[in-house]
Amino acid sequence: MAKEIDRQRAQGALAVIKQHPAMVLFALSPALIALGLVWWLLGAGWAAVLLTVMVVAGGAAVVLKRN
Repeated sequence: MAKEIDRQRAQGALAVIKQHPAMVLFALSPALIALGLVWWLLGAGWAAVLLTVMVVAGGAAVVLKRN
């Protein structure tokens, strides 16, 4: 059974994103660069696959870290 997201932590994370969008962009820049390179070299389809893999892997990392 999946654990529920702690409401206070979720609100804190959203507050950080709203107050410091440049910091979030800096943290995500390696992933954005990788997506851009894959799109340029291999096409939009492979970039979409890579984005899906990144989202699933990130979600899995968060879930596994919480356990």
